[in-house]
Amino acid sequence: MTETSIPSADQSVDEENAPIEATDDTEAEETEAESGPTVREKKAPAESELFQQSEIAADYVEGLLDILDYDGDIDELVSGGRPVVEVVGDRLQNLVGQRGATLEALQELTRLAVFRQTGTPSRLLLDVGGYRANRRKELAAVAKNAVEKVKEHGELVRLEPMSAFERKCVHDVVNAMSGVESESEGVEPNRRIIVRPAD
Repeated sequence: MTETSIPSADQSVDEENAPIEATDDTEAEETEAESGPTVREKKAPAESELFQQSEIAADYVEGLLDILDYDGDIDELVSGGRPVVEVVGDRLQNLVGQRGATLEALQELTRLAVFRQTGTPSRLLLDVGGYRANRRKELAAVAKNAVEKVKEHGELVRLEPMSAFERKCVHDVVNAMSGVESESEGVEPNRRIIVRPAD
């Protein structure tokens, strides 16, 4: 068994789900990445509903930025069947926090704001300063490294604990490769991924 560390983000930048039931949605996405598509009883929201959620979220985030006296451009969009709000600007590192902890908390608050106005749990994804996009690239490298170790040694590799967002990124990469599989173990905040040879 091999322990693999997650590379830290750029050292000049501090590093790196939903209200009520939405955390279950993120966990469901992670499970889906592990075991294939799951049957969902709920009907997927229409694109117009998702865009409305992103607009509500953008207004909420704009209010937070005003209170904190931070400058940033806010984009709201729908991507991959979920509402997305991106904040772009200089000196936003404090909104990301160590390994994205502050960003995750802000995302939860924003999802709560959407839930409060719509009455529907949101799968909103909040990104600040391109952190999530950069983190995806780092996690893809971590996943590929783990897969190489598994294929080379034939033993499972246990990764460090990760957030649901991070685990889904790793599952997506591992599941796209042959001869290996991944699963999550443990409970938050110490839930981690195991990569092992496929049966």
